[in-house]
Amino acid sequence: MTTAARPTASLHLPAGTAAVEPYALEVTPESAGWGHSSLRVLDLPAGGSHTLDTGPDEVVVVPLEGGLTVECDGEQLTLAGRSGVFAGPTDFAYLPRDATAQLSSPAGGRFALCGARASRRLPVRYGPAADVPVELRGAGRCSRQVNNFATAGVFEADAIIACEVITPGGNWSSYPPHKHDETSDVESELEEIYYFEVAAGPQGQPGLAYHRLYGTAERPIDVLAEVRDRDVVLVPHGWHGPSIAAPGHDLYYLNVMAGPGPERAWRIVDDPAHAWIRDTWADEDVDPRLPLHSPAGHQPEKPSEKGASRP
Repeated sequence: MTTAARPTASLHLPAGTAAVEPYALEVTPESAGWGHSSLRVLDLPAGGSHTLDTGPDEVVVVPLEGGLTVECDGEQLTLAGRSGVFAGPTDFAYLPRDATAQLSSPAGGRFALCGARASRRLPVRYGPAADVPVELRGAGRCSRQVNNFATAGVFEADAIIACEVITPGGNWSSYPPHKHDETSDVESELEEIYYFEVAAGPQGQPGLAYHRLYGTAERPIDVLAEVRDRDVVLVPHGWHGPSIAAPGHDLYYLNVMAGPGPERAWRIVDDPAHAWIRDTWADEDVDPRLPLHSPAGHQPEKPSEKGASRP
């Protein structure tokens, strides 16, 4: 027996519609109607500060624009940050559950607070930008760049999995459509948040992109969202992708994932109707525009297996 599809309006959150003071964006397990993943975006003016209580969540502080100082558990971490999300990977801070942190930004900026319900309390840590693996996935018009700053096997955490994806204008990413909503040898159950930023045109014209999410007969869901700068799409379950960048407008998205565990793993399965596209990548080159704005010192990992099962 099937159930009614969840309303699209509850899964596509246009910029500003999920603002809760002091946050420009607040997605919690309670507001999303699920159990594990969260994301807040904090705008700080020059000289501004904010006190964060992590509660039951571990939190990864990711500068989207600007730098800041993070004080927690007697540690003081200085994040250099970056000029914007298209300027390459950033350094970041890991904060444990049941902690109080003071975030301060002398010059101001915008900061993502990526969260997941955690059972273990791990120490406060600093993640250097130089240690973030930069991976190139896909080929041709399916080429994209992934900054794997807090993925499983890269950075130790209890539950959270997080990365950034950069898609040059005109390209498709999160393709072929894939899902991760069951626990098996080939799939892990993960809720996912997509936070988008879209590069403006040469005269500052606002950009746009598209994102698709659809379910199975047993778990219907149906979203085709025109996403703009700082929109969010929630993925509680189902096939998701592609994310399509309009020509002339590079696309950034931050993925935050977590699930019931106990294993912290990111295993996906492709929609069988579209999985064939991976086989075509062996005959194509990676988009020469990538790596996009990768900073000096970062040597991206070229796709060693262009058909590998990754979003």
